[in-house]
Formats: sequence, C-alpha cells, structure tokens
Amino acid sequence: MKRLLIVTHAPSPNTRKLRDAAIDGAREGGDGAVEIVAKPALEAGPEDVLAADGILLGTTENLGYMSGALKDFFDRSYYGVIEEKQGLPFALYIRAGLDGTGTRRAVESIATGLRWKPMRDPLICRGDWQDAFVDECRELGMLAAAGLDAGIY
Repeated sequence: MKRLLIVTHAPSPNTRKLRDAAIDGAREGGDGAVEIVAKPALEAGPEDVLAADGILLGTTENLGYMSGALKDFFDRSYYGVIEEKQGLPFALYIRAGLDGTGTRRAVESIATGLRWKPMRDPLICRGDWQDAFVDECRELGMLAAAGLDAGIY
C-alpha cells in the first residue's frame, strides 16, 4: 500500500478547514488503497518522510515566507532524507494573504535541493478568505492520493 504524508501548519480555523479538506480529499482519492498519514509540521520528521511514497505540504504565508513550523520541519528532515527520498512526489498549498510568491519560491527551492518532483503547480489560496479554497484543497488531496494509487507519481 502506498503512503501519502500530509504535513501542514494550520494555526487558524480557516487553515484547519484547508488541512481537513486536503485530508478528506486524499482519503477519497486514495479510495482505501493509499494510507493517509497527516501530521502537524512541528510533529512530522524525517522518519515520516522516509516511510512516505508522496507528500502534500500545507503552509501559511508568513511575512512573505513559509510558516516557521514548516521551515522547522524541513530543517529537521532535510539531511535525514536527502539521499533516500530523491524523486519523492510532492504537492503544496499555500494560504497567502498577499501573493504567495516568496513562500512558493522558498518551498520549491528546498524541494529542488531534495530533488523532489512536483505533482502539479502549487495551489495558492490568495487574498481574502474564499470558501472555494476548501474545495481546491480537497481536489489537491484527491489528486495526490489518486495519482499515487494509479502509479502516476
């Protein structure tokens, strides 16, 4: 069975809605054939990445950068996974009050260093809150899990 790791920083009610939608979408997209493991960024570590076949990351945009919690996850995990998880498929969503470009650039730079492969362009939930963000995160979770199940990633 393939395993999708979902690592998020969800400090507010709205970002928890996005996280929950991504998890629900992944469970639906995996249709029981993909194990979904969801952890807060401050609790996930290299052992979780090593056990994963794909990873979905979710973060807020903080001062034009990823959340400190997601950065901490990368700091603790980077060297422990760099050799063994090259080619790991990843997806990313960003809850951005501004434009999300700095956050996207930072996460993609780290993922490039790890030689991870994007499943698709990052989903940037930009600007004022919209309920449509929830549906978009659900679809991203579905895509990630269904792609793993089908062997696309």
